Amino acid sequence: MTAPHETIAPPTGAEPPRARLRTTAGALSLDGVWQFSLDGARGEMPVPGQWQLNGYGAPAYTNVRYPFPIDPPHVPADNPVGEYRRTVRRPADWDGGRVLLRFDGVDSWFEAEINGTLVGRSTGSRLTVEFEVTALLTGAEDELVVRVRQWSFASYVEDQDQWWLSGIFRSVALLHRPDGGIDDVRVVADYDHLTGDGILRVEASSSLPVSWEIPGVELDGDRVAGVRPWSAEQPNLYRLLVRTDAETVSLDIGFRTVRIEGDRLTLNGAPLTFRGVNRHDFDPATGRAVPRERMEHDVALMKQHHINAVRTSHYPPDPYFLELCDRHGLYVIEECDIETHGFSLVGWRGNPSDDPAWAGVYLDRMRRMVERDKNAPSVVMWSLGNEAGWGRNLAANARWTAGRDTTRPIHYEGDAECESVDVYSRMYPGYDELEAIGRHDEPALADPGRDRRRRGLPMIMCEYGHAMGNGPGGLADYEAIIDAHPRLAGGFIWEWIDHGIASEGAYRYGGDFGEAVHDGSFVIDGMVFPDRTPSPGLAELAAVKTPVRLRIDGDDLVVENRWSFTTTKDVVFSWSGEADAGVLEVPVVAPLASHRLHLPKAALMVTATVEGAVLSRAQKRPAATAQSAHERAAPELSGWGRSDPAAGHSIQPERLGPFPIASIALDTWRAPTENDRFSLEKTWRAAGLDRLLERAGRYLPAGLDSGFEMTYGWSAVGDAVRLDVEIERLGEWRLPLPRLGVALALRTPAPGDVRFEWFGLGPGESYPDSRSANWHGRHSLTVREAQTPYVVPQENGNRSEVSSLRLATPEGGLRIEGDSPFEVAVRPWSTAELERARHTNELVEGSLLWLHLAAGVTGLGSASCGPAVRPSAEFRASRVRMGFTFEAF
Repeated sequence: MTAPHETIAPPTGAEPPRARLRTTAGALSLDGVWQFSLDGARGEMPVPGQWQLNGYGAPAYTNVRYPFPIDPPHVPADNPVGEYRRTVRRPADWDGGRVLLRFDGVDSWFEAEINGTLVGRSTGSRLTVEFEVTALLTGAEDELVVRVRQWSFASYVEDQDQWWLSGIFRSVALLHRPDGGIDDVRVVADYDHLTGDGILRVEASSSLPVSWEIPGVELDGDRVAGVRPWSAEQPNLYRLLVRTDAETVSLDIGFRTVRIEGDRLTLNGAPLTFRGVNRHDFDPATGRAVPRERMEHDVALMKQHHINAVRTSHYPPDPYFLELCDRHGLYVIEECDIETHGFSLVGWRGNPSDDPAWAGVYLDRMRRMVERDKNAPSVVMWSLGNEAGWGRNLAANARWTAGRDTTRPIHYEGDAECESVDVYSRMYPGYDELEAIGRHDEPALADPGRDRRRRGLPMIMCEYGHAMGNGPGGLADYEAIIDAHPRLAGGFIWEWIDHGIASEGAYRYGGDFGEAVHDGSFVIDGMVFPDRTPSPGLAELAAVKTPVRLRIDGDDLVVENRWSFTTTKDVVFSWSGEADAGVLEVPVVAPLASHRLHLPKAALMVTATVEGAVLSRAQKRPAATAQSAHERAAPELSGWGRSDPAAGHSIQPERLGPFPIASIALDTWRAPTENDRFSLEKTWRAAGLDRLLERAGRYLPAGLDSGFEMTYGWSAVGDAVRLDVEIERLGEWRLPLPRLGVALALRTPAPGDVRFEWFGLGPGESYPDSRSANWHGRHSLTVREAQTPYVVPQENGNRSEVSSLRLATPEGGLRIEGDSPFEVAVRPWSTAELERARHTNELVEGSLLWLHLAAGVTGLGSASCGPAVRPSAEFRASRVRMGFTFEAF
């Protein structure tokens, strides 16, 4: 006999899925501390919570691979069962009617009992399920037992790129359903952008007569005159009350219409462009049991950084998250809890997506998502799932959804020929490929009819700009292509959060918990760190996605309003120069329009703000940056003399300002970024850039004849000291360089406390393909603050187009001027120490300050799951000359 948890079937004993409603009927939360046992160990467990994060078992991370043999529907015999127990009491004032037991999220299979009688069984970890328990409740203390299995047949369709974690991780509640109550409501609130009217249709399920109203709004049949439509820019909501004599329910509705018009995706008659992110439910301490305040913080950060859309990768989110999206304004592509990615490793053999035995399970999951969230104005598109191949069950889900809800398009990236979907979707396209799609010039499908249909659809990037570690680079290039082609409806960065689990003073990732099969740090790929500290990549995204773009063209300022529904009437445009500042009188710019005006002669910087929050900046490029460091000639080396390693000595000062010199060396390497590891790192290591050996000023790796020759000389210039450097490549080279310059190790007792001030791009780190968030000026941080604490230590903290810097201690400081703009990084640890560390707590400050002065560096790209660094952001040079003046103060 097949075990229940290996029986492919929808939930047993469950109620039909229905909408989430606020109600005057009773609700009793069962969240809190439950009694818990697993494998003989007993204790307590928070609900919501996940047992691997509360002392039972260990987390495990895989991206694609299943952590068990592919043998559906069978799962390992070693299959932990967590048993949850608590008492419940039906409130005395719940007279008559029915009582439902609701679970919002349990991973991966569970059965519930009350007083020893089976209530029901369910899978669909991130989907709500309800059971009727009326007859099982005595009115006294009743015992509720929930047994949760870690693995089940359902694990095969929940192979999302995330941690495998188990337990009751979302809320549990008892719900009173009074006689004559309202069991379900479906609302369609369209908007006619030509008349400004709303069109309201309400369907309610009840045994009693039903009425509804929007307080303060007059209804004329199904027409609502002069409504304020809902959009992410202006999330106008109306409170709809639906009543019977037994119950009143309320919904926050938004009038909006999503349409596909030719090859354009539109909302309320205007272009809908997703400037979005993918988002998993995740918290570094509690896993997928995400506290409400964490969700609120997520949404606030997204809005602050000009993000207007979320794809709920790869399952329906906690229902409270959608409430926040409705209220604050985020477009949502809601995704079904279906992913079978691991089958790709066996050629998709046995994939449930095309197996009739799984048809009921697939449709159940789609129904539960659509019915729960059908009234959410923020949900503008349904997604069938993610990376589940293609097959009859997904096609059937698309047909059911199209029949149930005609107001939202259907998305699924895996439907490559757009057989069943309404938009063409791609992951991680290269720049040339994206541009070709924008021109309707993508490679043709074999079927001419399908090819014509797909070529005429809007296109979105459901994932792009892989935000793993330092990066992604190239976001501005993507945005330029999106802007140039109306067919392209934007996309969603992968992803919002680094999924590091807080443990022992650092964030842990795959392999840190003893997993036999894991995918390492691939789970650390977010725009924010696990504690929601924004990364430099998020600042870059905000600058690129700004709704009000500024551009200085000669003596003119061009203001581009990228909002679809909002004018610039509340935007303040201010300018500043070397000695003066003021406010610009800019006429109100209409949505999707631009305006050109003349700038004051003294203006060097223009800033657009709303209520003090910066939208964007534009700056006249300083003339000093017109040439790069390797294009200018350095003066002849003189004064103290040229270094002469062959003679066994190097004439150099013992100290620079308050810092004794410990060493000076050629600098061609960087601690590889996560994106480097998937692209340039192998090339760089093959060329020996990480293992150069020095002899007589020549740097070559063992076994190779290509390297560098570096000569440098120190000279006295009054009270200052000058360093001149010349670096020339030796041998045959056809590769970009991580960086090229010199590294000085300076002795100081507390390198992290040294004050680092510079004139150049800042205040954040910058690279050739990631610098939109920075501006030229004077910036100041401590050396410690200048580091970016990526979960996996790697190259970070570079500052570009620097002309001068200061390093200050309480005892004095050092001023450094460059002959021409240069790249600089200052660190309290060496490149080798940064490269060896696998977690941030392994980096320990010593007594050396590492000063990296470079003629150039290579950019970042997003090759961990996207395109590599573009040629325009690669640093290639056969010879560089650099000159620096050091002066104590």
